[in-house]
Amino acid sequence: MIEFPKPTVEQYFTSYTISNFSVSPDGKKLFFSTNLNGKMNIWAMDVNKRYPYLFSQKNESTNFVKYDPDGRFVLAGFDQDGDENYQIYAIGPDGGIPQPLITGEPEEKYYFGRLSENGDKIYYTTSKGNESFLNSKVYNLETSEHTLLFEGDDAATFIEDVSPDERKIAYMKLYANTYILGMIQTEDGEVFVTPEKDTVHTVGDINFVSDDEVWFQTNYESEYSYLAKYNLTKKEFSKVMDFGDESITSIIFNKDRNKLYLITENGVVDHFYYYDLNTQRSDRIDVPFESIGQCTTTKNGDVFVLAGSAVSPFNIWKYDGGSWDRLTENRVLGVTEKDMSDPEIIKYASYDGLEIEALLFRAKEENSNGYTIFWPHGGPQAAERKFYRAMFQMFLNRGYNIFCPNFRGSTGYGASFVKMVEQDWGEGPRLDNVEGVKWLFDNDISSPEKLFLVGGSYGGYMALLLHGRHPEYFRAVVDIFGVSDLFTFYNSVPEHWKPIMERWVGDPERDIEKFTVDSPVTYLDTMTNPMLVIQGAKDPRVVKEESDQIVKKLENAGREVEYLVLEDEGHGFSKKENEIKVYKTMLGFLEKHH
Repeated sequence: MIEFPKPTVEQYFTSYTISNFSVSPDGKKLFFSTNLNGKMNIWAMDVNKRYPYLFSQKNESTNFVKYDPDGRFVLAGFDQDGDENYQIYAIGPDGGIPQPLITGEPEEKYYFGRLSENGDKIYYTTSKGNESFLNSKVYNLETSEHTLLFEGDDAATFIEDVSPDERKIAYMKLYANTYILGMIQTEDGEVFVTPEKDTVHTVGDINFVSDDEVWFQTNYESEYSYLAKYNLTKKEFSKVMDFGDESITSIIFNKDRNKLYLITENGVVDHFYYYDLNTQRSDRIDVPFESIGQCTTTKNGDVFVLAGSAVSPFNIWKYDGGSWDRLTENRVLGVTEKDMSDPEIIKYASYDGLEIEALLFRAKEENSNGYTIFWPHGGPQAAERKFYRAMFQMFLNRGYNIFCPNFRGSTGYGASFVKMVEQDWGEGPRLDNVEGVKWLFDNDISSPEKLFLVGGSYGGYMALLLHGRHPEYFRAVVDIFGVSDLFTFYNSVPEHWKPIMERWVGDPERDIEKFTVDSPVTYLDTMTNPMLVIQGAKDPRVVKEESDQIVKKLENAGREVEYLVLEDEGHGFSKKENEIKVYKTMLGFLEKHH
């Protein structure tokens, strides 16, 4: 018989990204943003034909795609080379080149909020004239008029929904990732959807189910986000139901069926539910995936989700009430799920007894090279979950184990756990990671001679800090757009982030000692291991100067450091050629230091 070789690392480069999608009201047409042709563009597909075709070309990342209910246009938000200054464009019903619709100067931001039910008005939020707190407006497509709805005053404000009669607007005020108030603008003034605005809690996914009632998720006076409602006529807040130790992360309302669809997170896995407002019944819907990125519904009740798992890239699925059907075929060339590694869920006690959950990916025995990659995730108020990372499966194919701890500050473990990283970026989370390293050593999975440290964003910051404070645990380090100095980072973030920085990171004047202790640049003398630093030149979150300064200081100290700058990328890699370049550079660096 013919024998075929094992999958090569290059095959893992063939999976693509699907980031946003929209469905026509009748469920027959699908529009999604993907790098199927190497750069992010919008592709379309007739659901019954299952063959994708290029719908619109701009070669830039999108933050939303929205189909007009009458099929006259498609809206999308595009940035420029990853700068995250998204602006709103329109595309004709048959596709083509996106045309500027709600745009401005290159540094301005325009965030899509809602499209009115008849598609004649676009509700949006913009940084124009209010960089720190943002302003919300409505654009009338018939008259081409922009009308100011309200100005952000003490927090960044984002539109959530508009009432059916368009006389009320629901929005969120973001004071921190863990302090988000839900508001409704009425003709009589502002209304809070939760009882106490000064109680630190979050509100999200506000949906008008009628002109006088909204349903939403909140963790008000709770560890986990639950389903709640607010009646404007009665001025009454009510808790509808909770899901135990699962937090609701997304709510989608189908007004034609009067039904809600709910996504929850529990540790590293997502779950899916419905809630019928007619019968007040709810139940879990079994799903063939573990991570859900986006969901939408159609008039006939079909549900479409963007979802995957650790061994299956994100695809768009359709649920007709009885079974799931995968519509897209995003897969790895010649690689099946059994060829990849599904992680184990492990738990260990941190330095203070706090339980930490982690994912442990083990390279298949026939591939194992004996080395392990320690991966502190980004965020920090995020988590490493059971979703597909081509980078992980590529490393596993080359024989590396991967260990991913969800240290304090991670989502999915309750509100108190998430808040533990606020104003403590470099102590508690660092020690949680150190205990994870020790767990690897104690369980004979790795050793200091065979442990690599790799992280991106906050994970890059943690990689730099762990390198500086615990160099004896690692063989070499990769930092992907990581914060190197909390003082410079505090002042370089996007303007609408600045109001949340004090609660998130601290105050550089009041907390000067802590900022110094928790800044990686403080520990240049002990950053002695070989390093690779990767940075997008257009990154607005962790600006290029954060990487420039650490590289320059290390080079001046005579340390071994490689520096890869991607001129046309931001806080991530949207272009396939850049992604492949990064992966190959990382692989070469690790192999050089075996």
